[in-house]
Amino acid sequence: MDNLWQENQRLKQENQRLKRENQQLGERLAVAEAKIKQLVELLNQNSHNSNWPSSRDKSRKKAKPKSSRAKTGRKAGGQSGHKGYTLKFNPKPDVIKVHRPNQCAHCQALLTEDIAASEVTKRQVVDLPPLHFITTEHQAETVICPCCGETTTAAFPDGVTNPVQYGSQVKRLAVYLRNEQFIPYERSRQLLADLFGLPISPGSLQNFVRQAARQVAPVTEAIKKAVSQADVGHADETGFYINGKRHWLHTFSTRNLSYFAPHERRGRVAVDDIGILPQFAGIVAHDAWATYFLYKRATHALCNAHHLRDLTALVENDGQQWAEWMLKFLLATKQLVDERYHNGYMALPPDQVERIHQLYDVIIESGLAENPLPEANSPPGKRGKRKKTKARNLVERFKKHKDAVLRFVHDFKVPFDNNLAERDIRMMKVQQKISGCFRSQEGAEEFCRLRSYTSTLRKQGLNVWEALGTLFDGDVLVPDLTPV
Repeated sequence: MDNLWQENQRLKQENQRLKRENQQLGERLAVAEAKIKQLVELLNQNSHNSNWPSSRDKSRKKAKPKSSRAKTGRKAGGQSGHKGYTLKFNPKPDVIKVHRPNQCAHCQALLTEDIAASEVTKRQVVDLPPLHFITTEHQAETVICPCCGETTTAAFPDGVTNPVQYGSQVKRLAVYLRNEQFIPYERSRQLLADLFGLPISPGSLQNFVRQAARQVAPVTEAIKKAVSQADVGHADETGFYINGKRHWLHTFSTRNLSYFAPHERRGRVAVDDIGILPQFAGIVAHDAWATYFLYKRATHALCNAHHLRDLTALVENDGQQWAEWMLKFLLATKQLVDERYHNGYMALPPDQVERIHQLYDVIIESGLAENPLPEANSPPGKRGKRKKTKARNLVERFKKHKDAVLRFVHDFKVPFDNNLAERDIRMMKVQQKISGCFRSQEGAEEFCRLRSYTSTLRKQGLNVWEALGTLFDGDVLVPDLTPV
């Protein structure tokens, strides 16, 4: 009996040990599965289900693109009635060259000048004039008065202050190449030398940009004040480098105004220093970055283009049913609002709005049920609560910020997404790819000042080249400062 009792005790102890080992193995397996899932999601990440740029897709085997846009039924290519760019005859050509036959092609008789042409066939060639710089010499004459015998010297034109200097055309081209085409100073110098035979140093080009930035400063301050008073604004930020150190480019814009500002910080300190959002009382569209929600005077609208990508990732990687429903719901609601707006209305009928809210709430409840909160116990070796899944975090964001997600439904002035700000800020990424980082804070600020000006001009359909000329001769062209 004693042997049986001892054997029983041993088996119980072994059973307890195996249970503990089994529990530990289960917990380790759960951690490993979560890690594998995370890696698989990372491998499946691309530009249409995350915030990655499309350039990062090149090294991966790309699937057939899946567009969220509804099919229109139209054929590919230019549509009937679209604006064409075919060369047209100029009724007032700059140069006319007449080509006249000298003798008859049949009997070889001479065709003299006094024989009038019976018909003229015209062809035009559009080309550039010969490219070379011109030098204008200003001579100020001194004249002796025949009455009093004193001398009087003529004044030079405004801006002609040095014995030899560059003109406004050269200066505006330097600014255009640097701030609109993002060409580095050394390559701009080479371009001017190759095309115009113009000897100029990179230092001179930099001085022209600084001069333009000083001249445009009052206008960009006026743009900043105007966007802070807009009914609807768009905010975004992106990282860039100054002298090898990471900084942030912040933008706040409307459909007809753009304002950019560099700062070493990304968060509230930077936004407060820039000074737009702290006093902004309109509707601000953004990508749900937590800092923006700290500003309570503003009414918030979230970018649903970001939501579509996040939902697409959950559908593709996790097979989340609620995410698929929400994806279809947002696209259908956007189409409903667009159709209503294009038909001349500025609001949806109240019963449709109520139905939209009901469907939204049903999908959110489904998402919460599909993604329950994690257990309170932490995995081995870790403290605190278990980390929530991406799906749970997203559905909670939809629940918490319902009004901001559906802002476009209640106010047709609010767009479905925040693409306006992203388009504005995209040029900074182009600048980084072409010219790299800035070497000084001053250079970054000058760039942002001029980009605020030229981006605003383009939005309003104004000629950037002509406007840059006003920075060097005459009054600076001021765009419309009424935000829309």
